Amino acid sequence: MDESLNGIDRLFGRNPFAKRSRRRKVHSVLAGGLALSLGAIFALGTSMPASADTTGTSTATITVQGGVLSITVPVDAGSLGTLANTVGGGTITGSLGQVQVSDARGAPAGSGWVVSVISSAFTPPAGPALAASAVAYTAGAIAKVGTATFTANNPGNLTGVSPAITATGITGDNSATWNPTITVTVPGGTAAGVYSATITHSVL
Repeated sequence: MDESLNGIDRLFGRNPFAKRSRRRKVHSVLAGGLALSLGAIFALGTSMPASADTTGTSTATITVQGGVLSITVPVDAGSLGTLANTVGGGTITGSLGQVQVSDARGAPAGSGWVVSVISSAFTPPAGPALAASAVAYTAGAIAKVGTATFTANNPGNLTGVSPAITATGITGDNSATWNPTITVTVPGGTAAGVYSATITHSVL
């Protein structure tokens, strides 16, 4: 049968091997495509996954500002005491309340500061006042923090600005806290009444 077909092909000038050659080419193309497809699938199946980060870092900042030298005092000391008038007079003594100096300047070794105090006259609603020269200041015990030497000056007359506490030999931050006693000398014959004054502290 094949030979008769071959004979027919030859008769009409056709190449009996052309179909076979085309079949081989088709088979080759199919085989090559299959190989490429399998290779791609194999490559996809065996490729390693991308690595994932398990840690992370962040940068943060803080700001520390320079400190200052400051003082706090009682806003209202209230009554320092009461005295009945006598011919010879007397004194009234009372606690002013807590005074504190805070030095957060980070001062170099050997630095210092001075607390000064001044008082106005003790004035009644009417009549003569008790002069500031009759007002004395006693610091008492001083609680300290940090490295410094604190000296109580204890002025006996608050007419003018007078040193009350002196700090020397400071190294770094420091503070001092005390509760001063105010003594007012009241002469005999002083009129009855409530006398008031303003006592001012400052630190430099």
